[in-house]
Amino acid sequence: QVQLVESGGGLVQAGGSLRLSCAASGRTFKTYIMGWFRQAPGKEREFVAAMRWSGPSTYYADSVKGRFTISTDNVKDTVYLQMNSLKPEDTAVYYCAESRYDSVYYYQPSEYNDWGPGTQVTVSS
Repeated sequence: QVQLVESGGGLVQAGGSLRLSCAASGRTFKTYIMGWFRQAPGKEREFVAAMRWSGPSTYYADSVKGRFTISTDNVKDTVYLQMNSLKPEDTAVYYCAESRYDSVYYYQPSEYNDWGPGTQVTVSS
């Protein structure tokens, strides 16, 4: 099991930027994919972005493509989500997750083994 802790959330105006970080520790299994998901009140958890830990493949939800960028720092064992041109509809709790499966279903929460507690992102109009 790996421990994941997100940081970097907050309140930002529409059009602004935030960078989320997810620090991993206690890794005892090989990680294949790191992902970011989000959940707004009253909605299901949805896929935002993912990348293979060994790189360079990255995947994005259509709603964030061109605005969000996922990246990793293997030395720091950290994954980032750079979010630009934020919109009010991006408001949600953002979670990072780790998968030990070399899966093509990176967009499904069920493919992930460990999750962070989440960080709140609020975009005001």
